[in-house]
Amino acid sequence: MKNLLLGTAALAMLASAAMAADTVRLGTEGAYPPYNFLNDAGEVDGFERELGDELCKRAELTCEWVTNDWDSIIPNLVSSNYDAIIAGMSITAERAEVVDFSQNYTPPSPSAYAAISDDADLEGGVIAAQTGTIQANHVVDTGATLLEFPTPDETIAAVKSGEADAVIADKDYLIPEVEAADELKFVGDDVPLGGGIGMAFRKSDPELRGKFDAAVASMKEDGTLNELIIKWLGEESPRF
Repeated sequence: MKNLLLGTAALAMLASAAMAADTVRLGTEGAYPPYNFLNDAGEVDGFERELGDELCKRAELTCEWVTNDWDSIIPNLVSSNYDAIIAGMSITAERAEVVDFSQNYTPPSPSAYAAISDDADLEGGVIAAQTGTIQANHVVDTGATLLEFPTPDETIAAVKSGEADAVIADKDYLIPEVEAADELKFVGDDVPLGGGIGMAFRKSDPELRGKFDAAVASMKEDGTLNELIIKWLGEESPRF
């Protein structure tokens, strides 16, 4: 009986270890609606929460959500504080030197400028952007003065306070901000940047990346990914 009990305990430990091995920690910012945000219950919500849960279901993995500030989101992935990033991260060659990306789960979507004045100086003025984004890099390339902030909310606040002439961000993010603020309006032309949004993984985890890549592909094939894009990002957002 003692040996039987020990054997049962060992099997339970092995089962527990197997379950833990299939638990994937998904890192997100939790501050970039409608892609990801914290709801009134303090839980991760939004397009990427619903998408991530469905991807884990299809990959037969258990998800745990972890929030992390944007400016350290890649370093903390590399340091194994979580296993993947799903946080509105555009696929770029520079980032691909550090992490491996899944195929994109949104097509390339335009960035846009928002300002209070129609004649905001987009090339020689002060432009607010979130730190570490493709939009911040674009401002530098245009020759305008870049005013960086760690969170997207602060970029909007800088324009409203007059600290910045305009803000540049993903248009999907800016649309509800412009609609909710009477003083804000879109100015200038949309700017195509990046190669769409994808999940990021450590380069040492090709098997995990492959599981999620297959899950993304299956959602593209059956149309459910487009349904989520329409639900969260709107009818005008590019889709597959």
